[in-house]
Amino acid sequence: MNISDEEFGDLVNDGFKVVSKLHMDNLDNLAIVVEDEPSPEQRMKLKLRCDQTLFGLFEGVPRPLKSSGTVISMPDKITIFKNPITHNSRDINDLKNNVRNTLWHEIGHYYGLNHEQIHKLEGK
Repeated sequence: MNISDEEFGDLVNDGFKVVSKLHMDNLDNLAIVVEDEPSPEQRMKLKLRCDQTLFGLFEGVPRPLKSSGTVISMPDKITIFKNPITHNSRDINDLKNNVRNTLWHEIGHYYGLNHEQIHKLEGK
C-alpha cells in the first residue's frame, strides 16, 4: 500500500481518537514521531531477526515508574513505523486499524502495561 508521509501522519493523528480523554490528558513529556523503519540500533537493542520488524516502539520510563520529583528529563518517545505498517495492511481501512492499534499499544506501554495486559484490554 502506498501512502504519502503527510497522509500517514494524518492517520496517526486520527489514531488518538481511540485513546480516552483521561489517558490523553495524562500524557506528559511524550514525543510521538513517525519513522520509515526501525533504526539498526533499535533492531539490535530488541534483538530482532532479519525477518522481524516493528509497527511501533515506546522508548522511555513507563509513567508508573517515574519519580514525583521535578527533575527535567528528555521526553519519552513513541515511534510509529510507516513502512512495516503499510506493507502489512491490505487496504485503507486495515491501515487505519493498524495505526490506531499500534498507537494504543505503545501508549499502553507508556502507562506501564505489558503485552499481556494490553491484549487483555484489547479483548484478544
